[in-house]
Amino acid sequence: MSQFNYLNDINSFLTMEGEITRGPAPRWQKKMETSTTSLNASTSRSKLSTSYNNSCSSFIGASSKTPSKGLSDARRGRKSPTPSKGARTPGGDRFIPSRSASNFDVAHYLIRQEKKSDPEDEENENSNNQTNSSKTERQKLISESLQLGDLKTQRVLCYQKKAPSAPEFHQNPLRVVYSIQTPQSTKSGARYIPTTSDRILDAPDIINDYYLNLMDWSADNIVTVALGNSVYLWNAGTGNIEQLVEYEEGEHACSLAWIQEGHILALGSNSGTVELWDCSKMKRLRIMEGHAARVGSLAWNSYLVTSGSRDGNIIHHDVRQREHIVGTLSGHTQEVCGLKWSTDGKYLASGGNDNLVNIWAANANGIGTNTEPAYVLNEHQAAVRALAWCPWQPNILATGGGTADRCIKFWNINNGTLLNSVDSKSQVCALLWSKTYKELISAHGYANNQLTVWKYPSMIRQAELTGHTSRVLQIAMSPDGSTVISAGADETLRLWNCFAPDPNQAKKEKAASSKVKPSVFKQSIR
Repeated sequence: MSQFNYLNDINSFLTMEGEITRGPAPRWQKKMETSTTSLNASTSRSKLSTSYNNSCSSFIGASSKTPSKGLSDARRGRKSPTPSKGARTPGGDRFIPSRSASNFDVAHYLIRQEKKSDPEDEENENSNNQTNSSKTERQKLISESLQLGDLKTQRVLCYQKKAPSAPEFHQNPLRVVYSIQTPQSTKSGARYIPTTSDRILDAPDIINDYYLNLMDWSADNIVTVALGNSVYLWNAGTGNIEQLVEYEEGEHACSLAWIQEGHILALGSNSGTVELWDCSKMKRLRIMEGHAARVGSLAWNSYLVTSGSRDGNIIHHDVRQREHIVGTLSGHTQEVCGLKWSTDGKYLASGGNDNLVNIWAANANGIGTNTEPAYVLNEHQAAVRALAWCPWQPNILATGGGTADRCIKFWNINNGTLLNSVDSKSQVCALLWSKTYKELISAHGYANNQLTVWKYPSMIRQAELTGHTSRVLQIAMSPDGSTVISAGADETLRLWNCFAPDPNQAKKEKAASSKVKPSVFKQSIR
C-alpha cells in the first residue's frame, strides 16, 4: 500500500466517524474498541484495516506532539521488526505517553473520585483518617508532657509527671538471676527456688515401706538413716559417715528420731523395742520394751519419747525413770504410722492405717497425755502418715493421706474444724513447714515422685522439685531450716536448697541490729 492510499483511507475514516475530540480517549473505550476489533477481525479485511486505522487515530490524538517510534514507522509504510523469542521489544506498538502533555492534577482528581465511589475504600479511608487522628492526638499529648530540662542537671527529654507505679501483685519477668549452682529455678514471689537437687547421696538397701520413718536430721547437723539392717550417721558439715549399729539378719530399724537438743537418738526396731543411743560416744544407753509389734513411728517431747506400733497402741516413755512407761493410748485399730508433738507441747497428733487422725491433749502435770483423744479427725480416705504442726500457729495441723486420698488437709485444733483441703493428685508421704517463709513442702509418690513447695494459706504451688525415680519415703529439714533432705525408694538421698533465707532481708536485719543503741545499764557497769 502506498503512502498516498494510506492517507486517503485515513481521511475517509475521519469523514465517516466524525470529528475527533480533543485529548486522549478513555482507557475503557480503548479496551472496548480493541475487543470489538478482535471479534470482527475474521469477517472482513476492510474492517481489520479500519480497526487498525482507528487505533492509530487514537494514538495520534493522544500523542500528536511526540509520536512513538513504532507509529512513525507505520506512517512511512514500514513494517515493525518482529522480535525473536526471548528478545526485548525495542518499542514496537507500545505507547509511550508524553509527560509534558499530561495533566497530573486532573488525573489525580479523577483517581480520587474513582476510589471514593467504592464503599470499602471509603471505610478504609475513614479508618486511616481515624488512625492518623489518633496518632496526631498521641503525639500532641507526648509533646505536651515532654519538657526540655537543664542539660547539666536533667535529661534532655523527660516527662513532667512520673509513670504510675506497678500494682503490688505485679512481678517483673525480667528480674531473673542465673548462677552455676542453680541452673534451673522457679520464681516464688520475690525469690527463686532451685528445682534441681544440690547434692545426691547413695542410699543402698533402703526399705521401701510407706509406714516406716527411716531418716531424721538432728540439731547438731547429723543425718541418720537406716539402710537394710544397719543405721548410719552422716555429718552434713564435714561429710563424715559412721555406722552406728548393724543388726543381725532378720532385724532392722523401723523408725528413727533425734531428741530436740542433743545427740541422743531413739531407734524403734521391728521386734517392738525402743532403743536409746548416745551418738557422740556411739554407745547404746538402754532398751525399752512395751509393744507387741514393730515400732514404725517416734516423737520426742523434752524427756518424753512417744512410740507408735503396728499393734495400734501408742506408749509414752519417760527416759528419766527406770519404769519408763507412763501412759498407753489405744485410739487406733491398725498400725500407727505417724506421730508428731506440737511445737508448744500441748497436743500430740497420731495418724494410722485406719485413716484416722487422733488429737491427744497433754496432761495437766505435763507427763503424757489423756487416755481419750480430744478430737478424732476422720476426713481422710487412706492411711495418714504425713503430719506437721505449723511453727508460727501452734494450733494449725497439716495432714496428708495415702494413695486413695491424696489430699493435704489443714485443721484448727482449738475446735477440731477442717480449715482447708487440697487435692495433691498423688500419694502424700511427708509434710514439713518452712522456718523461714510461710510455706510448706510435701513429698509424694506415683506418678511424679516429686517434692512440692506450697504457699500458705493460698496453697499455690511455688515449685516442683523433681529428680527421684521412685516415691519419696521421708523428708527432714536442716537445723537452720534452709535445706531439705529426701529419701527415695530409688535408693538415693537428695538435698534441696529450697528454703534459703533472702540475702536482702538478712542485710536489712543486720543493719537494723547494728543501729540499736547500747543499753544504759550496760554502760553503767564498771
